[in-house]
Amino acid sequence: MSSAAEQRRPLPSDSDAILDALPNPVLLIGPDGKIVAANIATEAFFEISTQFLKRQSLKELVPFGSPLLALIDQVRSSNSPVNEYKVDLGTPRMGGDRQVDLHVAPLTERPGHIVVMLQERTIADKMDRQLTHRSAARSVIALAAMLAHEIKNPLSGIRGAAQLLEQQASSEDRMLTRLICDEADRIVTLVDRMEVFGDERPVVRGPVNIHSVLDHVKRLAQSGFARNIRFIEDYDPSLPPVLANQDQLIQVFLNLVKNAAEALIDVPDAEIQLTTAFRPGVRLSVPGQKSRVSLPLEFCVRDNGPGVPDDLLPNLFDPFVTTKQTGSGLGLALVAKIVGDHGGIIECESQPRKTTFRVLMPMYSTSVKHADHSSRDGSAGKSSSASQGAK
Repeated sequence: MSSAAEQRRPLPSDSDAILDALPNPVLLIGPDGKIVAANIATEAFFEISTQFLKRQSLKELVPFGSPLLALIDQVRSSNSPVNEYKVDLGTPRMGGDRQVDLHVAPLTERPGHIVVMLQERTIADKMDRQLTHRSAARSVIALAAMLAHEIKNPLSGIRGAAQLLEQQASSEDRMLTRLICDEADRIVTLVDRMEVFGDERPVVRGPVNIHSVLDHVKRLAQSGFARNIRFIEDYDPSLPPVLANQDQLIQVFLNLVKNAAEALIDVPDAEIQLTTAFRPGVRLSVPGQKSRVSLPLEFCVRDNGPGVPDDLLPNLFDPFVTTKQTGSGLGLALVAKIVGDHGGIIECESQPRKTTFRVLMPMYSTSVKHADHSSRDGSAGKSSSASQGAK
């Protein structure tokens, strides 16, 4: 039952309620460049309250020389709407690389006033890039199958021959034969790791408590490779179960936490933040399916390390891409494959002191039968929750 204070509180007008319901930031800019009005999504984008926004000039919020300011001047002079795509509005306060699509139009009822709508490209780009990640995983599947059949057999013969030579070799030559055996074993181990990409068996999925998974991963990390790293947890306790395979989900986040820990080796105040949240409205069109898949569950692994080099970031989930001198570059590729097999998306956003791996996944629904837990062709894009009811 509403309190007396809530009953006395004035209700927003229909126009304000409509604007606040929009997921995209919308601003009204006055003739002097000051912000006259803004919806709730604008607060979230700029991380500033509406009351504070209304005391600001737009040029105080966007980067110096931002194309948005020029677009507003253009709309004022032409009195016609203008669109601009992939404009960077990132600032040190908000975080770098905040690309948006801009829609700027004059408000004819109030001369000199301009309406600006921002559409952040983060989600749209994730939808595009996750298809690229899955394509890369499929190329690794073919490579892994070839390596398994064409390399392991001759390696076995090479190793056997080296062992025979070792029996009659001198102590100096025995070192060489041992080197041959060790290198053959190392190549076999690499091939075995790549064979995981060729596993096309259906993924058995069901309701999984993500917080139990993250707690298990944290305990493993703190007892081993991350014992000197501070962990921060920011969980949504009301989060519904995720539709996933628990063992594979543990592998995903163990790899991500290990990756973060290795980036924090030389950081004195090293910390890893684990977050969970519900993000309604994120829906994905999946190849081979008519319906759109909802991905409302967001799980993040964030560290305060030096960040990922800009030249590696676009291809970070491709196989053999790594910044480690002794790394194989297969860990994140495997993570991308598992997340893709679950019908989800993984993305990395990185800047110094703030690198975030964000996983979006479908939630478990009791109204859908999840017996056939992935497509028979093994493609990552066909293992979403929408495909489970087709059995």
